[in-house]
Amino acid sequence: MLLPNPERLALARMRGAIDRVDDGLIVLLAARRRLVRVVAALKPRAGVPPRDLARERQVRTRTQSLAHRLDLPADTAAGLLDLAIVDACRQQGMAIDLDQGALAPSPAMMQPIMPDTLRSESRALHWLRLLPPPRRLAPLLRALPQRWQRNLLERAMARVLAVPLQDGTLDFMRGRRLGIEVSDLQLCWVLEWCDGRLCVGDGVPEASVRGSATDLLLLASRLEDADTLFFQRALELTGDTELGLTARNLLERLPWESVPLGLRIALNRGARFARAARAAHRGEAV
Repeated sequence: MLLPNPERLALARMRGAIDRVDDGLIVLLAARRRLVRVVAALKPRAGVPPRDLARERQVRTRTQSLAHRLDLPADTAAGLLDLAIVDACRQQGMAIDLDQGALAPSPAMMQPIMPDTLRSESRALHWLRLLPPPRRLAPLLRALPQRWQRNLLERAMARVLAVPLQDGTLDFMRGRRLGIEVSDLQLCWVLEWCDGRLCVGDGVPEASVRGSATDLLLLASRLEDADTLFFQRALELTGDTELGLTARNLLERLPWESVPLGLRIALNRGARFARAARAAHRGEAV
């Protein structure tokens, strides 16, 4: 009697495991639809609008964070979540706003990549690799007068943190000093409370957050969350852990809508560009 081919046997088992995962996805989607029906009935009683965009943004952020930790492509996770949101909207009889929902096009509708597209991507990688990495800009930035650096940082903080400054959320910084270290640019600032605002001082920090310019920009633009960056050791926290965690939690709870639109766009585009340039220098796909 011939024994079955071990590779075929292993393949059949793996395919069977995939089938069970697929079945689980369908079961979970069916369970989600039942929960959506309950939520749809509760919304008017709770005074919540049929479609809560703030809630959707939170869900998308959490999904991307989880996908990053599990090494799942961001587009795959976003596409799966888009399908679930579209299904929930249809279930509740709501119009599907592609702009608000930021839904990705269906893979079946995507045009094949043409040679011109590939050439464009190749040229983009070429130009990105020509850009000097941040560490080479460090001597130039250090040559800038300290007062210029401080004024620029203080103005940016005043705009980004306008709401926490007004509602007292930043009161924990009274009498405290928090350091921000940009490792590749060899820059360091000490933030402290000055007359109802955050300013850059000269004291010794009680806690410090250290990271590269790109990673700190990704954090500031909300393209990466703090937990993911700390887990990847892209950011380091030293000194008074409680002070550092309080500041980190503040950033996570900061209402992104309260940041001026122009600044949000600048942060987002700047962070995406910095990430693409870093990927190009590392030889990764942009």
